[in-house]
Amino acid sequence: MRLWQNFPLRSQYRWLNILLAAIPAALIVHLLHLNPVTVFIVAGIAIVPLAGVLGEATEDLAERIGPTLGGILNATMGNATELIIAFFALRMGHVQVVKASLSGSIIGNLLLVLGLSILVGGIGRHKQTFSRAATAANGTMMFIAIVALIMPAVYDISVFGNLKQQNPHLVELSLATSTVLIVIYLLSFLFMLKTHKSLYLQSSENAHTAPKGVRSTMRPLLALTTAAVLIAFLSELLVSQIDAVTSSLGMTETFVGVIIVAIIGNAAEHSTAIMAARRNQMDLAMTIAVGSSTQIALFVAPLLVFLSIFVGHPMSLVFSPLEIASIVLSVLILEMISSDGETNWFEGAELIAVYLILAVSFYFIPI
Repeated sequence: MRLWQNFPLRSQYRWLNILLAAIPAALIVHLLHLNPVTVFIVAGIAIVPLAGVLGEATEDLAERIGPTLGGILNATMGNATELIIAFFALRMGHVQVVKASLSGSIIGNLLLVLGLSILVGGIGRHKQTFSRAATAANGTMMFIAIVALIMPAVYDISVFGNLKQQNPHLVELSLATSTVLIVIYLLSFLFMLKTHKSLYLQSSENAHTAPKGVRSTMRPLLALTTAAVLIAFLSELLVSQIDAVTSSLGMTETFVGVIIVAIIGNAAEHSTAIMAARRNQMDLAMTIAVGSSTQIALFVAPLLVFLSIFVGHPMSLVFSPLEIASIVLSVLILEMISSDGETNWFEGAELIAVYLILAVSFYFIPI
C-alpha cells in the first residue's frame, strides 16, 4: 500500500495541490527559527491543503462503509481541522483564541462561505433554489445554540454583575449546557439519517457501488490518519506563534481567532460549498455552510468544554457581547435570506457585506 497515492488531492480540492509545498516549508522555517510571523503564515497555509486531504479521505471512507455510518462519519469529521487547532490552543492556554475561532467559524460559514457561494452560484442565473425544510432544521438547531451561548452570559451578568470568564459555577453551567447540546446533536443524526432522511442529500448510490472490505477502506483510512497527524503538528506550530504574532502585528487574540484561525480551518470546506453552488447544487452548498456552523455550535464547542477540563485550562461558554451579537445577527440574516427557499447573487453580496462589517468591528477591539 503506497500512502502517497492519496496525495495530491484528486477531486473538488484539486486546486489546493499547489499549497502542499507549504508542508515541508513549514518544517524548514521552524527549524531555521525564522520570524514568528513567517512561521505562523507558512504553517497556516500548510494546514489548508491538509484539511482538503482530510475532507476527501473522510468522503472516500464514508462511501465505503455505507450511508448511515458514512453520514455519521462525515458529520463527525466535518470540522476535524478546527477541533485539532482548538485543542492545541487550549493546551497552550489560549482560551480566548479558541472561543474566538469557534464564533468565527460559525460567523464565517453563515456569512462569508454562504455569501460567496450564493454570489458565485448566482452569476448568470436569475435565481437558485434549495430545500427550505432541510435549511429550517439546521436553522432551528442554530437557535438552540444561540440560547446556549446567551444564557451563560445572562447568568454571569445576573449573578456577578459583569462577564467573568473564569468561575467554577460558570464552568459547571457550561458543562451541563454542553451535555444538552451534544445530546440534541446526536438526536439530529436520528432525524437526518432515519426518520427524515429524505430531506437531506444522501450518497447512498455511491455507497452501494463502492468496493467493500478492508482493502477498499485502508487507503482513505491511512490518508485520514496521516492528514490528522500532520495537522496536529502544524496546529501546535501555528498556535505556538500566536503571542509573537499578536504583539508584532498589533492584533488581538480575538481578531486572530475570529478571522484568521477560522478561515484557515475552514478554507478547504469553503471551496467545496462555492464550487457546488457554481454547479447549481445549492442544496449541497447550503448543507455544507449551515451544517458546518451547526456542528461547530452543537458538537465542537461543547466537546472542547469537556476537553478543556482535562488539559487544565477550563473553558466556559461565556462569550464576549460582540461575539454573541455577531452570531445572533448572522443567524437572523440567514433566516431572512433563506426563508423563501431561493437565492440570487445580490443576497450573497449582502451576506459578505455583513461579514466585512463584523470583521472590521473585531479588528478595532483595543489591544
